[in-house]
Amino acid sequence: MFNVIWSVLCVLLAVILMILLLLPKRIYLILLDKYKEFSKQHKTVSEIIRFVICGGIATIVDMFTMGVVMYIMQPSIYESFVNVFINTPTPSTMATIIGTGVGFIVGLLANYIMSILFVFNEKGKSKSTKGFIIFTILSAIGLGINLAGMYIGFDLLGWNQWLVKVIVTIIVLIYNYISKRLLLFKNK
Repeated sequence: MFNVIWSVLCVLLAVILMILLLLPKRIYLILLDKYKEFSKQHKTVSEIIRFVICGGIATIVDMFTMGVVMYIMQPSIYESFVNVFINTPTPSTMATIIGTGVGFIVGLLANYIMSILFVFNEKGKSKSTKGFIIFTILSAIGLGINLAGMYIGFDLLGWNQWLVKVIVTIIVLIYNYISKRLLLFKNK
């Protein structure tokens, strides 16, 4: 059942991307102007939208990295790299946990860079060594939530690793925004 849902989501994403690529340039400029206007009136909502978009990109980086690690650790169980994500055989717990950890670290770095460059207007203490340490500590707590969720959902409950990953990612996304906004990206 999950493989069917996953396949449908992949097809929908491909169709959306194709439509976006075929739109004329003037449509993008109109949308950009509308977003700038909206952003001036609704700063917090605009920040959350940017956070979700950058978090989505970091999540894709995280999941792709997780898939690469799982494939490297157990190439014999997959027909090809694509089978890490579609029609997946059950990987070992070790491959899933290590893949989750490495994916999280690579996603963390992508998220840190995007948070400073695109997400938060107020940089607070984020652009310092102390800020990076705070970002890393908050993210390490997120990693703990991520790993615990993967262990509970995949290992104890026996759910599909990608379904668990999506659920845990949503929980960690909410935690990340609130903790980083309140503790790191605020007025000095």
